Amino acid sequence: MRSDIHPEYHMITVKMTDGTTYQVRSTWGKEGDTMTLDIDPTVHPAWTGGNAKLMDSGGRVSKFKNKYAGLGF
Repeated sequence: MRSDIHPEYHMITVKMTDGTTYQVRSTWGKEGDTMTLDIDPTVHPAWTGGNAKLMDSGGRVSKFKNKYAGLGF
């Protein structure tokens, strides 16, 4: 195997939408960085069976609904 071709593998903190955090090894960012998730398995309808409400950070969902209101979305 060739040396110096693989990305650095280090510990980062992942912050879920409910504020909980956990440590994980990743190639994302730098050692000690925090990845803040907008959508995660605790709130996404695909993993919750549609029972959880999708959090709208930045107004993207409401902007989409307003733009396509007449099309039945």
